[in-house]
Amino acid sequence: MTNSKKYHHGDLTKSLLDSASNLIKEHGVESLSMRKLADVVGVSRTAPYHHFKDKNALLCALAEKGFYEQEELLCQLLKKTLPTADLFKQYVHLYLEYAQQHSETYDLMYGRVIWKAGTPTESLVAASRQTFKTWIDWVEKLQQENILPADNSALRIGQTTWASLHGLARFYLDGIYLDKQDLSGMVDQMIKNLCRSIQ
Repeated sequence: MTNSKKYHHGDLTKSLLDSASNLIKEHGVESLSMRKLADVVGVSRTAPYHHFKDKNALLCALAEKGFYEQEELLCQLLKKTLPTADLFKQYVHLYLEYAQQHSETYDLMYGRVIWKAGTPTESLVAASRQTFKTWIDWVEKLQQENILPADNSALRIGQTTWASLHGLARFYLDGIYLDKQDLSGMVDQMIKNLCRSIQ
């Protein structure tokens, strides 16, 4: 298939990623193929391979994009002039909203499709580590301000706190808790459990 559209290299990469994201959102990861993606974007069936080695590389790029979006959520939040405890509450809600609104991408970011069944690319590993480092840096500040416990390292507190966020996200995404009102109450209680200064 040929197409009359003219893409700059970066534009086509973005178009491929956006279309792949929409495809997995509508039909799941299993339905995505490089051929189908090319057809949807309207380029030759070899064109995606100039940007992504194979489907695994494409999925890794989607997950990588997700990690940077997640990091950007935190960075933008930290620009707000609000009490630190309020910022933490907002971040918990933002984290869960992102997981809900981008559930297929979130599954790629944290699921077995890439990390166990596939092969994570070096750039994906770097993105995941960078996002986690940004989180740990903030956890250290939260400890200093007595929001999160300071009886262990920022790394350990950050790991377990993030695990709590991820666990609640998975409960919702996997269909265990479908009632949004129920989820809201669970979020509020989890925040109280995690934080020293929030009652």
